[in-house]
Amino acid sequence: MWDLKEALKTLPDRPGVYLMKDAQDQVIYVGKAKVLKNRVRQYFQSTDRHSPKIAQMVRMVREFEYIVTDSELEALILELNLIKKYRPKYNTLLKDDKTYPYIKITVQEAYPRILYTRQVRKDKAKYYGPYSNATAAKGTIDLLHKICRIRSCDRRLPQDIGKERPCLYYHIHQCDAPCQGWITQEAYGEKVAQAVAFMGGKHQPVVEALTQEMRKAAENLDFEKAAKVRDQLSAVSAIMEKQKIVHAAMEDQDVVAFAREEGEALVQVYFIRNGKMVGREHFRMEHVEGQSGQDIVTAFVKQFYSGTPYIPKELVLQEDMDEAAVIQQWLSDRRGQKVHIKVPRKGEKSKLVELAAQNAAITLRQFGEQMRRKEQRTRGALEEILQAAGLDKDARRLEAYDISNSQGFESVGSMVVFEDGEPKRSDYRKFKIKSVQGPNDYASLEEVLRRRFSHAFQEQREILEKGMDARYGSFTRLPDLILMDGGKGQVNIAQGVLEAMELSIPVCGMVKDDQHRTRGLYCGNREVPLDPRSEGFKLLARIQDEAHRFAIEYHRKLRGKTQVRSVLDDIPGVGPTRRKALLKEFGSVEGIRNASLEALAAAPGMNRKAAAQVREFFGPVEK
Repeated sequence: MWDLKEALKTLPDRPGVYLMKDAQDQVIYVGKAKVLKNRVRQYFQSTDRHSPKIAQMVRMVREFEYIVTDSELEALILELNLIKKYRPKYNTLLKDDKTYPYIKITVQEAYPRILYTRQVRKDKAKYYGPYSNATAAKGTIDLLHKICRIRSCDRRLPQDIGKERPCLYYHIHQCDAPCQGWITQEAYGEKVAQAVAFMGGKHQPVVEALTQEMRKAAENLDFEKAAKVRDQLSAVSAIMEKQKIVHAAMEDQDVVAFAREEGEALVQVYFIRNGKMVGREHFRMEHVEGQSGQDIVTAFVKQFYSGTPYIPKELVLQEDMDEAAVIQQWLSDRRGQKVHIKVPRKGEKSKLVELAAQNAAITLRQFGEQMRRKEQRTRGALEEILQAAGLDKDARRLEAYDISNSQGFESVGSMVVFEDGEPKRSDYRKFKIKSVQGPNDYASLEEVLRRRFSHAFQEQREILEKGMDARYGSFTRLPDLILMDGGKGQVNIAQGVLEAMELSIPVCGMVKDDQHRTRGLYCGNREVPLDPRSEGFKLLARIQDEAHRFAIEYHRKLRGKTQVRSVLDDIPGVGPTRRKALLKEFGSVEGIRNASLEALAAAPGMNRKAAAQVREFFGPVEK
């Protein structure tokens, strides 16, 4: 029995991270502390000072753990990693998990390239962005190809000059073929400098050069070329219009503001690069009940900038942050130079913050109902399933399993994962059945489940023994509920595997009707009906269809790598002649499967021994 008073006495006078757990051993809150002893004790003293949300969390706590770090900065980084891993119920969470497009010019290379990317690396290249959508970034790259003719290929230059023919981009006049040595490195460098200047906001030299080129083409009566250059000028003008100057200091800034309504919060971010607005994006924050504006801004900044690859020189915020000093140090370390955090109360930056807040409020009003409907289709639907199964509504992770084969050939298993009612495709896994011969779905399911949980145990041992990050393992996170494609038989198989491996995870079946459509849940030795019009039923159908789709796709992929064949190929003692004779005699594999030993032995080309091998392969005749 856990003793709270004794546990509080063990808290060290050191910085670190603490994890609050409930009666089911689930992490429900993660926090960091400059002094663990002081911070954690505050939760269990003077609880009347807590917000309703934190007070409820404290009542749920049955145990806490802590991890000591050398500094508050290390505690901050560890806290962010653990929040990403556990996504605790009582932490304010950034719902959106997006990556953003950037334009990359590889100025560190002898013949630089211009590329589209979603990753910013410390490789001495120049990065521009983030762009709010891929179309804008790719459109700008296309324009620069036409204007500056910078390459995008992966040839190693100058080593590979002359080794291959020029590519299509040369022939459509979007590259000057440095791969052939048809442009000097100096001349190519001038074109790169032109592109860098353009991306830095110096559009006028490009406009003047294009205007001169257009006039020259018109004077030479080359009206087709003049029209193309005119279109390029129009594209440049469109970019100039979108990227208006918003700050005279020509700085890289992110402006962060939010709006909240009825327990929801939406954060708006303006991306300003070189003093120009290059995009904006909004993000939904979860679990904001009882949270202050400072709490919301702090949670957003920590979670968003732990995932985005680019850190601007300055953050302009709507609210102060409690942990501003350590967050500023962390951001500066990530950027590699000083990052400034400002909360303006007047002036130009204050107006930008106000504008971002107004846009956040407008977006929340526009999309609030849409987001609530999505919540009902996902988390709300999940809670309906959990309620029907008689399970705790706090469960988040569902894993569904299915088997696919062609008469037992190339049997495969699928594992699909849904978290909070949405597919988590990064955690999907597929299994090629190794130990089962012939069409035996039950044995195949048993193998898949044993392998899945054996992997989990192995990864957990490696994490403990080698001190690895708990996020490294793809199987480490166990499901809150297992869904089997089928009814009583499939559920019993899963429960048998779990009992043998000493795991306590609830299992339900996804039952289908005669038309192979989702009918309901099989839980607790009974079928639990669901209203076909409910969001819970629709989610269950999506999960079942997804498990089936994923298994089928893998099976087709494997089958496509080999010749089309029959399950009969795997029967010892049955060669091509006997296979052909059996199919002719019984009409199909199913007919052979259901034939008696005597009928098989009497078939042309067969004998008693071969018939016994066929009968042993398929097992007893189903009656």
